[in-house]
Amino acid sequence: MSDFSSRVVRWQASHGRSTLPWQNTRDPYRVWLSEIMLQQTQVSTVLGYFDRFLARFPSVAELARADEDEVLGLWSGLGYYSRARNMHRCAREVMARFDGAFPRTAVELATLPGIGRSTAAAIAAFCFGERVAILDGNVKRVLARWLGFDEDLASSTHEKALWNLATGLLPPADRPADIASYTQGLMDLGATVCTPRGPLCEACPVRLDCVARERGWQARLPVKTRKLKRTSQSLWLLLARDGNGRVWLEKRPSKGIWAGLHALPAFDSREALVAAMAESGTGGEMHDVPAFRHVLTHKDLHLHPVLCDVPGDRAACLSIGGTWADEKMWVGLGLPTPVRRLLTEFATRMP
Repeated sequence: MSDFSSRVVRWQASHGRSTLPWQNTRDPYRVWLSEIMLQQTQVSTVLGYFDRFLARFPSVAELARADEDEVLGLWSGLGYYSRARNMHRCAREVMARFDGAFPRTAVELATLPGIGRSTAAAIAAFCFGERVAILDGNVKRVLARWLGFDEDLASSTHEKALWNLATGLLPPADRPADIASYTQGLMDLGATVCTPRGPLCEACPVRLDCVARERGWQARLPVKTRKLKRTSQSLWLLLARDGNGRVWLEKRPSKGIWAGLHALPAFDSREALVAAMAESGTGGEMHDVPAFRHVLTHKDLHLHPVLCDVPGDRAACLSIGGTWADEKMWVGLGLPTPVRRLLTEFATRMP
């Protein structure tokens, strides 16, 4: 076993995280669920969602049988909803293609929806002891800094080179327990010690031969120059209410913003919203609600809610695609975070 991997394994045993609910298990369902939830999301946020998902869907079979709306409803607020849709598809494929048992190799796992190379490797290493490297964001940072790897990881060639180096540092195949500990150790080092800003180098078990520490390169590694350009978009949201406290919701298309979620009808302008309501013939006065900004990963949404109380005798005439939903219904649906916030706020103001 390399000196690097042995130091990481020893550090993990004494300083790494070991009490998270998805640790100390070789159940691929739990490990897979946690790996998907932890993509782009902090551990503190995932904890509650993980417990709720397991309570409702204790097995991959239960998840596969679920309706997508219920899955999205439980995911609501966690963001990156394509993860939830792919997770649901993945559960169904595990049942259909593998008789309900997750495949045992990273190669086969990576053929399932939503499971990339690093996630597949994590499941295979933790659950089946396979000698495969992971390379998520935390691990890239640890290895790039320790190796002094200053090539641009926006290049697939350079990323492949780092994959090869990562594989070479793994414990031997005949020590599956060490492979799992090493994998967890790298993840924990990146999350708690070798952080993006202000790394705690003096607490790092591999600091003595870390190239970045020696050369003062911590802030510049890893290198990734390609960045998605931020954009912005303005949307006018129709917050239509009837006399029974119901709100009008539509299901979004399968692609685009809030894909597959239930949301307030959205328009590119206030004029388009007013025209749609006029065409529906429902009547009702409209009042602008203060606009606000909602920040997505690579886009700023400038949202302009327009409140319209539809007279009770005209509610059945609303012809915009969608349906009326009372609070008991919409609380369980997959809703974008800003829509859920609006509905929660105005539910307390119902006339």
